[in-house]
Order: sequence, then C-alpha cells, then structure tokens
Amino acid sequence: MRWLVLLLALSALPAQAAVLAAARTLPAGTVITAADLRAVDGDRPGLSDPSQAIGLQTRITIQEGRPLQASLLQAPKLISRNQIHRLVFQRGALRIVTEARTLSDGAAGDVIRVMNLESRATLSATVQPDGSLMAVK
Repeated sequence: MRWLVLLLALSALPAQAAVLAAARTLPAGTVITAADLRAVDGDRPGLSDPSQAIGLQTRITIQEGRPLQASLLQAPKLISRNQIHRLVFQRGALRIVTEARTLSDGAAGDVIRVMNLESRATLSATVQPDGSLMAVK
C-alpha cells in the first residue's frame, strides 16, 4: 500500500524535462546517429535537441542511459595522427601541392602540425572540410 501512495505522489509532481541519453554504450570516437539516441526524463542536465548531437563524435565512452552533454561531444576528426595527406600552400597566384605527414589529429577548421615529406620541415596547417590541408601563412 505504501508503494501505491508513493507512486501516486510521484505522478503528481511536475514532469521533468526530457533529455537525450545514449541508447547503447557508445565507445570513444563514435559518430552519433539518430539510432544512438533516446529521450529520457531526468533531473540531470543534458542536450534536448537531437540536431545538437547527431553527426558529432564522442570524446569518451558514454554508457547506455547516460544523458548526453555538449562537453562529451566534439566535431568528427577528419585527420588522424601519422597519416599522409595532401598539403596545399597558396599565396596569390603561387600554388604548391605536396604531401605531408600529420603529427596530430584534427577536425575541420583545426590547425595542426604537419611535416612536409620532401623538405622534412615542420609547419602548421588548417584542416579543410574535404580532409586536405592548407598551409598556414
């Protein structure tokens, strides 16, 4: 009988805001899709709009049922450390294209360190949305 009274008392409380939670355990580096999300009621803070999470990548492993927070997500990495990518240097009409080894990970818009494979010089480059690298002037 006590549980019935408790249940009735809890149902009389105002409804909690729905937040997004992980529908399954999401390993670090997972790109979020709609199937990875579910709405849960709770008092913990978190994202409530799916468009704020879909397409982003998890920074850490997120356990099933844990509310998603913006600090747990990041833009997807396009560049991984120690890969070889096209590097473009452009100044005015001069355009030089070569290959470079990446020295760190990077998402679109990030400035990362790279090593020019021909000269062995280390320089900074901006990650482009297509995955190429543009040398910083």
